Amino acid sequence: MTQQYPSRLLESAVQEFSKLPGIGRKTALRLVLYMLRLETDEVSQFTQTLDRLKREVKFCRVCHNISDQDICPICSDHRRDASTICVVENIQDVMAVENTQQFTGLYHVLGGLISPMDGIGPSDLEIESLVSRVAEGDVKEVILALSSTMEGDTTNFYIFRKLAPFDVKVTMIARGIAVGNELEYTDEVTLGRSILHRVPFEDK
Repeated sequence: MTQQYPSRLLESAVQEFSKLPGIGRKTALRLVLYMLRLETDEVSQFTQTLDRLKREVKFCRVCHNISDQDICPICSDHRRDASTICVVENIQDVMAVENTQQFTGLYHVLGGLISPMDGIGPSDLEIESLVSRVAEGDVKEVILALSSTMEGDTTNFYIFRKLAPFDVKVTMIARGIAVGNELEYTDEVTLGRSILHRVPFEDK
């Protein structure tokens, strides 16, 4: 049975909130009613922050991480080891690896994984820009830190083959992470150890 709302504006707001991942209509309704109880200036601050986020946030032109500048703080930090690049699926994975405090190199955010079932191919990801970074000759090691799923393994293999012509060491994080797990949900200790004990990627 479709829920009836006393206001079309309320129904419209619930529909917008329910578009967010993991938010059903009941949760959306609770959030909307909470927003209604806030002071007008608090709601304005909330909407202005979202508006600025959408208009002003940038993606690093080097690694494709989120940034306030054209080059993110990690890529512009001269204390980082620029000879090592950790390849991850998304921005959440960058934050997960950073939280381990076990990695001091740079990152490369692919923006997803190869998944033919979902219509996502290599050209939809930031793979060619990774190859271009390696082709410059300063990178000595590329760490594949992708989820241990079928899509992650497919992407690992594709990147490995693309980097084969270059004099670069390709490694992958140790399989201390259970098969099928996504990187961002792995605890920091396990993820940190997986990075420290990374192994050479083998062409199987």
